[in-house]
Amino acid sequence: MKIIKSIYNFIVGDMIILIGVLLTVCILTLIETIPALNALRVASGIILILAVLSVLLLTVSREAFSKKR
Repeated sequence: MKIIKSIYNFIVGDMIILIGVLLTVCILTLIETIPALNALRVASGIILILAVLSVLLLTVSREAFSKKR
């Protein structure tokens, strides 16, 4: 049972990262394609870095503050 639970936690952790990065890419694509958001095109690199870092911090904090410890 511990093996199944650890595999589940691994997949869920990776799923959070995957969904977060996919949402970030979708938002950056919208910034590039919608003309009204051209002003944000300058900050797209910073948005990418901050979004990916926040997703990674969310995953690490989920693991660090879990009830298992």
